[in-house]
Amino acid sequence: MLPAFAAAPRKSEEHLIRGIAEGFLREHGISGLSIAYGRDGVVEFEQGHGFADADGREAVTPEHRFRIASISKPITATAVMMSVEKGQLQLDGRVFGPDGILGDAYGAKLPESVRAITIDHLLTHLSGGWANDKDDPMFKNPAMKHDELIAWTLANQKQTHKPGGHYAYSNFGYCVLGRVLEKIHQMPYETLVTQQMLSKCGITSMKIAGNTLEQRQPHESMYLTEKPDAAYTMNVTRMDSHGGWIATAGDLVRFASQLPKLLNEESIRTMTKAMSANYARGWSVNKAPNWWHGGSLPGTSTIMVHTAKGICWAGLMNGRKPGIALALDKLMWRIGREAKAWGL
Repeated sequence: MLPAFAAAPRKSEEHLIRGIAEGFLREHGISGLSIAYGRDGVVEFEQGHGFADADGREAVTPEHRFRIASISKPITATAVMMSVEKGQLQLDGRVFGPDGILGDAYGAKLPESVRAITIDHLLTHLSGGWANDKDDPMFKNPAMKHDELIAWTLANQKQTHKPGGHYAYSNFGYCVLGRVLEKIHQMPYETLVTQQMLSKCGITSMKIAGNTLEQRQPHESMYLTEKPDAAYTMNVTRMDSHGGWIATAGDLVRFASQLPKLLNEESIRTMTKAMSANYARGWSVNKAPNWWHGGSLPGTSTIMVHTAKGICWAGLMNGRKPGIALALDKLMWRIGREAKAWGL
């Protein structure tokens, strides 16, 4: 285990970081930002910037929760790898069909290419279909429940490639993984992750989001969009296992920095081994190796990073603009380097 930080940022560094963050919000026209940095389960530094509401009255604090969007994927991938480690799942296990984990629940006459999909195909976005594009099924039929949407999608949106040979980032694939976890553990996805994963990391405030402004939870940010209510017309709750969690920035640091509490070294290596381009199993990766994932929904931009040095961070915002994902990534690295004791 790497040593703890030599020190938290000095007061002068904290003041400089605040200035950088607030300048970033002004430059990009974003209302609110929450950041946290830490290692080995310890959050060494966290700050809120700007406002959590549309009227500029509720200042963002480290206790504010944000929709984390696709940062939900490494959470789901970790739960899958925990199940693999315990022998409850196999990466090469089939998902659909008579010999699949979900059986014929979504159709008894599915094409062979669908029946060939494995757990690993879903983890690595190699299922052969259902990409995150204008036809993404997760943004259609908002009144449908998970099972209804999966059955509808398999019947109405065909794969464009055979599984295993073509990378296409798929929210739908991670939705299916959530149902796989529910089937093998016989409990709701949120309950499973909360009880068997998050509790081991000392995380108590992460929840699955509501859909409407009226369903805003205590200490949850509002999501601000140019198009009125664009953030509140989606079925975010149904996105649970691919994009549905709310969390504080500190929650995500506790999660990312304590993977060894959840998985053994071999499982972590498997989960973070690049499979297609820079994507592994629920994480983007590079040769450093750094591991990370971003998230994006109307009114939401997020990033979570686990660096090669073991320092982890998260940045959560209640707005989205073109190019903001790369800008947020650069901001978080810049802020991290201002704390000289961290050695980034």
